[in-house]
Order: sequence, then C-alpha cells, then structure tokens
Amino acid sequence: MPYVVTQSCCADASCVVACPVNCIHPAPGEPGFATAEMLYVDPRSCVGCGACTTACPVGAIVPDTALTPEQEPFREVNAAYYDVFPHADRTPLALVPPQRRLRRPRPVRVAVVGAGPAGLYTADELLCHPEVTVDVLDRLPTPYGLLRAGVAPDHRHTKEAERLFRAIEEQPGFRYLLGVDVGRDVTRAELDEHYDAVVWTVGASADRRLDVPGEDLPGSCSATALVGWYNGHPDHRDLEVHLDHERVVVVGNGNVALDVARVLTADPDALAATDVADHALAALRTSAVREVVVLGRRGPDQASFTTPELIGLAGLRDVDVVADLGGAEVTGEGVRARVLRELAARRPDPRGRRIVLRFLTSPVRVGGTGRVGGVEVVRNELVPDAAGVPRAKATGETELLEAGMVLRSVGYRGMPVAGLPHDPVTGTVPNDAGRVEPGTYVAGWAKRGPTGFLGTNKTCAQETVEALLDDLDAGLLDAPETRDGDLAAVLARRGVPVVDLAGWRAIDREERRRGEAAGRPRVKITDPAEAREVALRRGRRRRAVSASWR
Repeated sequence: MPYVVTQSCCADASCVVACPVNCIHPAPGEPGFATAEMLYVDPRSCVGCGACTTACPVGAIVPDTALTPEQEPFREVNAAYYDVFPHADRTPLALVPPQRRLRRPRPVRVAVVGAGPAGLYTADELLCHPEVTVDVLDRLPTPYGLLRAGVAPDHRHTKEAERLFRAIEEQPGFRYLLGVDVGRDVTRAELDEHYDAVVWTVGASADRRLDVPGEDLPGSCSATALVGWYNGHPDHRDLEVHLDHERVVVVGNGNVALDVARVLTADPDALAATDVADHALAALRTSAVREVVVLGRRGPDQASFTTPELIGLAGLRDVDVVADLGGAEVTGEGVRARVLRELAARRPDPRGRRIVLRFLTSPVRVGGTGRVGGVEVVRNELVPDAAGVPRAKATGETELLEAGMVLRSVGYRGMPVAGLPHDPVTGTVPNDAGRVEPGTYVAGWAKRGPTGFLGTNKTCAQETVEALLDDLDAGLLDAPETRDGDLAAVLARRGVPVVDLAGWRAIDREERRRGEAAGRPRVKITDPAEAREVALRRGRRRRAVSASWR
C-alpha cells in the first residue's frame, strides 16, 4: 500500500527524514527541493509503513487506498515524477547534515521584521543556535502573514502549517513584538543599535497593474485585496466588493486567480465551515455571481497555475469548471495536460455556477459608467520569439465581456523600505544570498521576489541565516551597544501597545472560542484595536492574579 502526496508541500521535510526507505523526493539538498510544486512518493519503493503521514504537519500524505475520486490524479502525479527522475543513486536513508555551531560563541540578539512564513522560518533557523535570541516584529497584532491572510479559507490542510509555527514560537529565545510598525514606532537605526543583526522579511505587499483604460473604476481591484477581504486582513476588511452581477473576470491565471474563482463560486454553506471572514461570508450569501472567467494571455501550456491547484479545481463537485483553449492545443501526455483536455471537453450546466479558464485572451479596456460594467478583451495568438519561446501577440479581434467586477491577478511587487536599497525592476532589496550588508539581511519575497510556495521560504531562510552566521564567525558583527535598554521596554515607555506571545495566544483562543460557538474553526478578529484589547485584557488578568497571591 504506497502512500501519495496530495497537495503542494510546506517543505518542512519531516516526511523525508521519517521515511525509513528514503522514497520521498526531491529531498533537502537535491535539485528541485523547495522549488518543485510538491514532494513525490516513489510507489515502487514505498513500504507502506505510514511514517510519512504521521510526520507530515499538514496532512498532505494519504494511503493510495484512501484517495478520494478528486485526489486520484495525484497517484499518477507521484509515480510520473520517478519516470523522469528515477533517483537510482539515492542513499537508503535520508541524510541529515550535522548542526552548524558558531566559532565564536557569545550572546547574539537578532531582530526579524515580519512575522509571516519567511520570518518564522528565519527565526527557526536562528534558534538552532543556543547563543541566539530572536525578536520577531510585525505591524499587525497577529502573526503568520500570508498563511493567515493569503491562503484560501477552503485550503484547511495548508493552514495546518500553523502547527509548525506554534512549535517555533515555543522555542527558548523566541519573542514576539507584534503591533509594532517599524518606521513609525521604531526606526531602522534603532533596530541596528539594539541588535547584532536585523533580517527583513517584509514580503511584497503591492500588486502589479494592468495599465489599461478604466482600471481604476469602482469594481476593479487587485485579487490581492479581495483575498485579504475574505481572509479578514485588517487592511482590506472595508474593501468595497461588488457581487451584484452574474459575472466576475479575473485577469491572470496563477494559483491566486484560481483561489479567487473558487471562493467566489463556492457554496456559502460550505464556506461557513471555514475561517472565512464574517463580513465576506455575509456578502457571499447574497452574491449574484454565477460565473467567473479566468483570463490567461498565453496558451494552456504556459499557464501559471500549478498542477496540484488545477487538479483541485477540476475536482470541484458543486461548480462546473471548463476550459476555453482559444484555438490552442494542449501538448504533452502528463496529468496536467490530460486534465486540461478534459476541461476543454466539458459542457457546463447553464443553470449552475461555473469557472471558465479562458486562454489566449488579454484585457484592453475596463468599461462602465461610474463603476465596472464589463471588460473589452482581445484574442491572442502564440508567436515564437528569437529564442523560440512562445509569446502572446494580439490579433486585433476583440470582444466585450459583461462583468460587474474585474480582478487583476498578475503578480505581486515589493515596495521600498526606508533605509534599505531597492531594485525598482525586481521590486526586491538587492542582496547576495540574503546579505544586504553585514548586519542587515533579507529573506522571503523581499529577497527573491514573489516566487515559490509556502515551503520555499524555509530553504530561503536557511541560505540567509548561513550568510548571517558566516558574518558572525568572521567577526563582522559587533555586539549592540545601547543605553536605553531592551527594545520592548523602550516601546513601552513610548506607549506602543506591544502584543507578545501570550497576547497572541489570547487572541488565538478568543478567535477559536468564537468559532466553536458558531461551528467554525475560528472567527477572526479583523479590527486591530479589538485584537490588541483582547491581548491586553489577558495581560491585565495575569497581573491581577499575581497580585492576589501576594
């Protein structure tokens, strides 16, 4: 009974280490680890012991006998990887490299700016060294970044990566300083004064624009903002969302575009069993949307979505998913190609909700009077460039798609950080393997751009921490010399309401308590002021209990 990986990987690699026969690849240190769409179990060498499924923190590995019909394509996906990468020279057990130790042991304090996956993986790597303590800062009173506010609410298995982050938070030497806006509450210079090193993991918060007329009409916004809206991100909870029209057009066909299409067409009763934001659930219950059209400027072979996400979309039971290839052909014989051909052959029920993956189509104008009423699109054709790479070229044949909302999902972009260099082309902080200069480092999207998956941040963080440790061993990082004491004390004197780990735990418990009362995993607190009050109430109760024992 071989086991099967059924979703994109968190790259924790616990399953690789747990496997007694080393049948899960690509493993850490192998080409493709953390950049592959997922990990793959070799069905020919798997002994069916189940060690991997016990170790997996997100429940992504199941026995082949337990695959649902929707998961069945993953059986072939896992096996096909080994047809291309047989790993005949692999060792019988996964090799765990020895833990690096500092050559010049001394107390080291590091600040990590950003409490998303990149920041927490960075903290985890740093805390492997008993000499290091880590303060993780974030402007929001809640951590986890895109895991909390970016992963679609119906991807509950992916959200279980919270368990990894909880384990990181509980390590000795870890501390949260949440609700702290670096730049407003504390400056970069002050961080440099208080810490041996600062690692910036601030992500890529801006979205790329379409640069077409009408893009700024009400009803036209980024998919990033909509994702934040239905996930309860404080910056987007008041977004004006128009769901009174039967069609929504999403420009771009990456994984975020598929997430948005899936949520907008989902049964609200099914979403009610997730942690979708209350205001979004209420709006979706009265939604008139029946169709979401996902536009890709190139053909199906060049689509940006990953194979696991495509399989998940194709397996939806209560929504018709179809593909309009625009005259293109799907090449290849793998699972991805077969699924796309099947979607192209489907005929949707005109009475039901549907998602249309439309290829070789680009927007040229967003139209409407006072708000979005439709989008004018042009049909494209693929023309090879000088290097033979197929590029989309407009044919001049246009069409008007009526729509009440247009969402751009054509990528993220990093914004400049005060005091740090910025590359306007890549939207990143220029760096060498994470090193900006000795004492200043970057990880995550601020380092490499908006690429990769959740687990890619683990390998990215490891590289950055290696650069930081190299500078420590070379004597390039001086111990901080400050006269005003610990940064938490400085912030307290300034009246900044800092949320620590205990405060975050109080917020988490309150959200879960509200969720339990509503039959949901959690009900998110979307107002930062309310979240801080919940955290501080816990602190006041703790002090009151302590006083009663005196």
